[in-house]
Amino acid sequence: MIDLKQLREDPERFRRGAAQKKIDMDIDRLVALDAERRRIMGEAEGLRSEQKKLAKESGPLIGKLMGQLKGASGDEKTRLEGEVETMRAKPAALKDTIQALDKALAGIAPELETLLLCVPQPADADVPVGESAADNVELRRWYPEGYEAEQSFEENRGFAPKTHIELVESLGLTDFSRGVKLSGARSYVLTGAGMMLHQAVLRYAFDRMVNEHGFRAMSVPVIVREECMVGTGFFPSGRDQTYLIEETKRGGGHDLHLTGTGEVGLMGLHGDEILDIEALPIKYVTVSTCFRREAGAAGRDTAGLYRIHQFDKVEQVVICEADESESRRWHTEMIGVVESLLQSLQLPYRLLQCCTADLGAKNADMIDIECWMPGRGELGEDGRPMGAWGETHSASRLYDYQCRRLNLRYRGGKGETVFCHSLNNTVAASPRVLIPILEMHQNEDGSVTVPEVLRGHMGGIERIEAGA
Repeated sequence: MIDLKQLREDPERFRRGAAQKKIDMDIDRLVALDAERRRIMGEAEGLRSEQKKLAKESGPLIGKLMGQLKGASGDEKTRLEGEVETMRAKPAALKDTIQALDKALAGIAPELETLLLCVPQPADADVPVGESAADNVELRRWYPEGYEAEQSFEENRGFAPKTHIELVESLGLTDFSRGVKLSGARSYVLTGAGMMLHQAVLRYAFDRMVNEHGFRAMSVPVIVREECMVGTGFFPSGRDQTYLIEETKRGGGHDLHLTGTGEVGLMGLHGDEILDIEALPIKYVTVSTCFRREAGAAGRDTAGLYRIHQFDKVEQVVICEADESESRRWHTEMIGVVESLLQSLQLPYRLLQCCTADLGAKNADMIDIECWMPGRGELGEDGRPMGAWGETHSASRLYDYQCRRLNLRYRGGKGETVFCHSLNNTVAASPRVLIPILEMHQNEDGSVTVPEVLRGHMGGIERIEAGA
């Protein structure tokens, strides 16, 4: 949620921000509703003040008039009775007017709140303006030592690569047909060494975050209330990507939602809290099962492990002081954590600066990390994929956007309360990350060499072979 004061002072910034993000947003309507709300509130406040003053002053006056009435008669009595009636009628009239204003205010509130929740955070000035993800800007690439970037996988390794779909089938690492039987399209079952590799990646990533980078290990619910999805900015715009549990239809007090990332639970932990400044920064890491409907996604990604409905993810979240330089510093550090992890796995990757149209509503900035996957991409003359980059990580800088929605604050040095800043980044999402691991570490005989850093989490297995 954006700061309404900033919107009032510079509505053009938010008009431009929404336009650059390709989000249809009626800023003028929001500004007009806010102005009307403030006008009504000011008028009602003035009338309440007058009501209190009148109540304080009219009591003694009415008492005095009533005393005079006892000895009055004729026209004098009629006059005094009229004055008493007039004085008694004023509070009632004010009360009716105030109630009418309150009713008008209540009528404005739902539309104003809906619009306010939909205003996107303007992108930072140094984020490139673009029309779509095609306009994202590559920042840098990294390749393992000895792997020539200008050459194909076959030229580097001396044999044509199999796709991850071929590898998991030949090595018996998945069972897609039974996964589909259980849950429908985009479902899978990891089997044998496939499940072991999946768990090894998650454990390795989680342990690095805790033991090497000092993040606090946390578990969080993956079934949450609507307020948590709204508070973290995933609703209202992302509703079509989530799974709904309609508890109200079964007599429950509220519906629930399956989360698509551990970020939701980690950020929701401190909703409606005021933290001590000494408690910041908060560095949390969790591993959780994630659920995404992938509504509208189509194409070749519907096969295999790339775009699926259920997966597991190690997620990192930082909650820090409301300082842009501090947020930027953490953003850089969190990206560096992931880069070092991918380098330890010997996976080629590149960093993409997302353009304005690819940021989403809540982000001021976002960096995607993509790994090289030899089994993806356009088909060559031989009908085989030519390789392509595939997104495996996304690092977001949100400033106070989420914390305003969550009412998450800290007490500053002078005792004032300030909305925190927040950031998040994927550490490892599996089984998607298994795609580059399997494809980049495959051998000519069809086996896969287990990256050295994962072997301790796989009982010392160095190579995955058929029947493992």
